[in-house]
Amino acid sequence: MSTGHYAISAGEIHREPLSAGTRAPEFTLPTTPDQTVSLSDFHGQPVVLAFYPADWSPTCGGQLSLYNQLLPEFQAHGAQLLGVSVDGVWCHRAFEEDRNIHFPLLADFEPKGAIAKAYGVYRDAVGTSERALFVIDAGGIIQWSYVSPIGINPGADGILRELEALSTTVDMEESR
Repeated sequence: MSTGHYAISAGEIHREPLSAGTRAPEFTLPTTPDQTVSLSDFHGQPVVLAFYPADWSPTCGGQLSLYNQLLPEFQAHGAQLLGVSVDGVWCHRAFEEDRNIHFPLLADFEPKGAIAKAYGVYRDAVGTSERALFVIDAGGIIQWSYVSPIGINPGADGILRELEALSTTVDMEESR
């Protein structure tokens, strides 16, 4: 399993996100106190991983609310959306209820940031993940990744473009 590339400057480790063509690292994370979700649960369908720094930050709230509104578009491509942050399950639960979120928020809480590190998007200096997006195809291969500046909502255009490209590829393969 690849854990990304590393660069060291001013005493801080900077990771590079896993790139297209890389097998997505498997994980199992809690989504409630008594329920877990694994990447392999969605084998055979595309997965969108949305890493974000914290449940209650204004930018994160806007980003996840946008994705919640766009769930029908993700689902039209057969894709499963998963939000991932280092917040715990109780924080996620309160945030989901407050924002009326209808997709799983996964707690990369213990060991803190282990999955964000595996994907190359953990911010060591502050102990949170980057604001990073990954589109993983039905076979578990990363097809697209993007890291947004931490205070900027990346929107959904890149995700939807990649899901459309995946759908077109699948349609072409099925018509052969």
